[in-house]
Amino acid sequence: MKKLGLIGGIGPESTVAYYRKIIHGVQTQTGKENLPRLSIESLNAFKVFSLCREREFEQLADYVLGAIHSLAAGGADMVGLTGNTPNIVLDRILPLSPVPIVSAIDATCNAAQERGARKVGLLGTVFTMTNTFFKTPFEDRGIQVIVPSEHQIAQIQAKIEAELEHGLVKENTRQEFVAIIRDLQQREGIDHVALACTELPLILSDRNSPVPCLDTVEIHVEALVRAVL
Repeated sequence: MKKLGLIGGIGPESTVAYYRKIIHGVQTQTGKENLPRLSIESLNAFKVFSLCREREFEQLADYVLGAIHSLAAGGADMVGLTGNTPNIVLDRILPLSPVPIVSAIDATCNAAQERGARKVGLLGTVFTMTNTFFKTPFEDRGIQVIVPSEHQIAQIQAKIEAELEHGLVKENTRQEFVAIIRDLQQREGIDHVALACTELPLILSDRNSPVPCLDTVEIHVEALVRAVL
């Protein structure tokens, strides 16, 4: 079994979910007495948000690369990021990474294709929704990506920072997010929604979403488990 390095803290709640789901995924395939070889290097989600706001992308790339080098020095054979927002600098990081990076975006694109998605609503941080790093790989495969309105984007970002990053799940926020997805479905005809902030599965799922969810945590974990095995 190969050793996996996780860049956690982006944010803390999703890091916990990744850890549990990776253990469960490995044990499901290899037996309950097996545990994955795993290290976590924790970054600060709020520092990531600040660097993105200030467009300090070189500094952000250095911040993430420092975590990757630390994991590689600890014996990690590959790395996964537990947040989607830092992928904004993935093109800068990939050529400099000492170990392979298992991409959540690539895994989600593959899952969208397998499910026959044609028009995907994109929910995530403001940086994910207003930049192209998440959208372009989908569009390159012929899948249209629709983002919420400017007001809705601000609404989602505020709730992510003030609530979900702190593990707070409020029913009124859930209903607000469901209403945004329903609006995208009625106004734009989306057939899936990408939960492209790894805290969003705390509050959204196929059980309450008007359209099927592309849960980037679940999809990425499946790819990570395949990679380590």
